[in-house]
Amino acid sequence: MIGVLTHHWAKQDKIQEAKDLLDGNGEAQSRAPGFIGRETYYSLSDPTKITTMVKWESNEIYDQWRASPERATAMSGADALWSKGAESERFEAV
Repeated sequence: MIGVLTHHWAKQDKIQEAKDLLDGNGEAQSRAPGFIGRETYYSLSDPTKITTMVKWESNEIYDQWRASPERATAMSGADALWSKGAESERFEAV
């Protein structure tokens, strides 16, 4: 099992739109094979920072999700919401 921790920074005037988009992405992920779970965290010190932790059965399954048309649809228009690029890292979950 892997965990994928991703930090996103929304534009100041797009925070709610960014939250909604990430919630929609999480909903789409939940229907994907190999998905285990997802949590979202909103920073207490930076209202523009949204962090997600997603668990998948394996790297390969996560890569399949990343390349899927379902993900492309769920994340459509995302680039207009971010003030900078996302930072993501994969971890082995034990």
